[in-house]
Amino acid sequence: MLKNYSSQTNIKTRINHAIKATELRVVGPEGENLGLLTIADALKAAESFNLDLIEISPKAKPPVAKIMDFGKFRYQAGRKASEMKAKSHVTETKNVQVKIGTGDHDQQLKARRTAEWLEEGHRVKVDLFLWGRYKYMEEAFLKERLDRFLRVIPTEYKIADEIKRSPKGFTITLERIPGSKGTYTAKMPKKHEVVEIPAEKPVSTPGQKSKKKDLDDLLAGGMI
Repeated sequence: MLKNYSSQTNIKTRINHAIKATELRVVGPEGENLGLLTIADALKAAESFNLDLIEISPKAKPPVAKIMDFGKFRYQAGRKASEMKAKSHVTETKNVQVKIGTGDHDQQLKARRTAEWLEEGHRVKVDLFLWGRYKYMEEAFLKERLDRFLRVIPTEYKIADEIKRSPKGFTITLERIPGSKGTYTAKMPKKHEVVEIPAEKPVSTPGQKSKKKDLDDLLAGGMI
């Protein structure tokens, strides 16, 4: 006896007795053409195979139905929908920002996140953020700092846009090599000494030192 799926509102495909067409072009379980059958004969054919009659092309004239297991039909339909969704994946340009002096731990976290975005098919724009007097340091040194980050990204990639100046400092854009995935574990390069620019110290004039000494003498003598 054929199963009744008509009571299940989440099923959009007409099955068995829910099919409304009076005539159908029927495809057999092995893909064979059973020809044009009345709905009654099509249901009998499905029942003889102990399978379901599934309307697969309701807008065709006449509609097309296939004899197969409905559970298998749903599985195949779901897998096909997933494949189509994967192919229509929308890519974005993601941003990651690094700074001179970023610690090894933070650098590894950002590198792993960059790898994840690349493997998802996104482009990644890497910005070396410069502020204050860092903007005026040697360009070769600054590019080397950005290159140190690129070397620890744990996936394969290619350069979409070469390193260039940007309003924030320096920038480079990466994208995934088609078909590639993370194939190695990145190793941190040898730790380099971070160049720090010391803050300017206030300069004291002889007169200022004399005033401070006089104030100390007055405090010691209990006069203030």
